[in-house]
Amino acid sequence: MSALTVAAVAANFGRDLDDAFARIEIVLDDARARGASLVVLPEATLGGYLTNLSGSGAVSLPPALDVDGPEVKRLAGLAGDLVVTAGMCEADGAVRYNTAVAVTGEGLLGVHRKVHQPLGEGASYDAGGSFEAFETPAGRIGMMICYDKAFPESARSLAVDGADIICCMSAWPAARTNPTPDLADDRWTRRFDLYDRARALENQVLWVSANQSGTFGSLRFVASAKVVDSGGDILATTGTAPGVAYASVDLAAMLGAARAGMFHLRDRRPDSYLDA
Repeated sequence: MSALTVAAVAANFGRDLDDAFARIEIVLDDARARGASLVVLPEATLGGYLTNLSGSGAVSLPPALDVDGPEVKRLAGLAGDLVVTAGMCEADGAVRYNTAVAVTGEGLLGVHRKVHQPLGEGASYDAGGSFEAFETPAGRIGMMICYDKAFPESARSLAVDGADIICCMSAWPAARTNPTPDLADDRWTRRFDLYDRARALENQVLWVSANQSGTFGSLRFVASAKVVDSGGDILATTGTAPGVAYASVDLAAMLGAARAGMFHLRDRRPDSYLDA
């Protein structure tokens, strides 16, 4: 049996790219020392997220980067033999996307543009239009960003496309109304955790969920980075604190056991489902 070690990161990333890269390097060095193959960093790792989602008032925008630009190349250089996923604001001409990239030291492996946009995010970003899995040295993975995971079709599309590992990168905040002092009791924390577990179980995949932590602008993030197995059980979590959740699995054995009886993808009845 060959174990695959993955890491899900809960950390606070803002506008300072040099600071971000310094902290990414520390995380990746530790992951490498622990024998990890895949490290999932949060949404908006490179340049930070939006300062509010209220849809009113001034919003500080992150720097718009090119997926073929120097910042992604710098991330790839730090990744080396690791597969690393991270979020950024992507510039495509005058259009901006909330984007995730996957890299190794060899370069860019995959790109995902966030499809589903919560609250006021659509005022700052255009929406992506697809979910596609791709091959990496750590296995066939798919990526999604934050609110994407609230829609079962997102993860199912990736699973149908052959993803064995789904990396979900978030800047998931606590509830804005009736907030609780303890993030562990926050209803948006509970939703974050429920989506992670349900999507892993529905699609019988290894689920690696990263999130921003701390505060940024008016937002308070729930952290809660975690690794969830194909049965929906949490293998490792940071809880509502910053940190890195590590888990090691025999991926082939885990997927084989989960899919040996009730294999959800095989047992689907697409002809019975509505198209929209």
